[in-house]
Amino acid sequence: MYIIQAYHYLHDWWRYAVGAVVIFFVSQLAALPLVLAATFKLMADGGDLASLEDPNQLMTVLDSNLTLFLMLLSFAVGLLALWLWVKYLHKQPFKTLTTSRKKVDWGRIIFGFSLIAIVTIVMTLLDYYSNPQDYEVQFQLVPFVILAVIAILMIPLQTSFEEYLFRGYLMQGLGVMAKNRWVPLVVTSVVFGGLHFFNPEVGKLGPIIMLYYIGTGFFLGIITLMDEGMELALGFHAGNNLIAALLVTADWTVFQTNSILKDVSEPTAGFDVLAPVLIVYPIFIAIMAWRYKWTGWGDKLFGKLPPPPEPSEDVPTA
Repeated sequence: MYIIQAYHYLHDWWRYAVGAVVIFFVSQLAALPLVLAATFKLMADGGDLASLEDPNQLMTVLDSNLTLFLMLLSFAVGLLALWLWVKYLHKQPFKTLTTSRKKVDWGRIIFGFSLIAIVTIVMTLLDYYSNPQDYEVQFQLVPFVILAVIAILMIPLQTSFEEYLFRGYLMQGLGVMAKNRWVPLVVTSVVFGGLHFFNPEVGKLGPIIMLYYIGTGFFLGIITLMDEGMELALGFHAGNNLIAALLVTADWTVFQTNSILKDVSEPTAGFDVLAPVLIVYPIFIAIMAWRYKWTGWGDKLFGKLPPPPEPSEDVPTA
């Protein structure tokens, strides 16, 4: 099973506690190039450096493609730090953080990616043709090509970092500490959603948007536990962010890009916020459950873990 794979490697509680702090610190430290570049640009333009205290202002100082690259760079560095920590502090192969299968199932990754990509594209086009006044076509070939290169290379690293940290590293760590599955599901989902609190969308739409972020965390956690691996979550998260960056942007979103469309409507925090959590995600779960023949829902989501195996020469020791 997915979580109990951690039993076979160094899984002391302090390794996970220290690891989470170190990995988060390293990823935040890697955000310094964005802050420094924005500072130098603002100084050169004679702007007010105090404006950089507002994260929303920070994102608008530089060219949007450069901002996106530097913002995503911190996630790439965080992913590298996570890989090194797991490899050397837990003596654990990264594959076991990805899946309980003998090898990573790329078909599942592609399916998760395709599912959200197709739905997002179709729904956006339907809304565009139904409400053309809500959109501006801002496509420019050269900026878009640069955006596409950055997004295709860097966004999967960003989403993979978040998945490996929450649905992988912390899911396994909290699971072997709590000896059950529901604690890691709840904690990782709430913390994952909570870290989005400082996104500009929260300031624009209000705290209700947090239900969407936390609900997304639960969705990704459920499909990881039910499928005994992260492949579907990896593909889904990458598809969601990549298509969003390339297809449509808005002045109030965390990704302000040279996308094809710009949403100029006034956003409202109503049913549109809750629809993905209450309707779309359950449908996605049903499709995945049917395709991959999931069973044992109660045990996989809420059951207890078996006790750890007796120490053997196959299990590394500190």
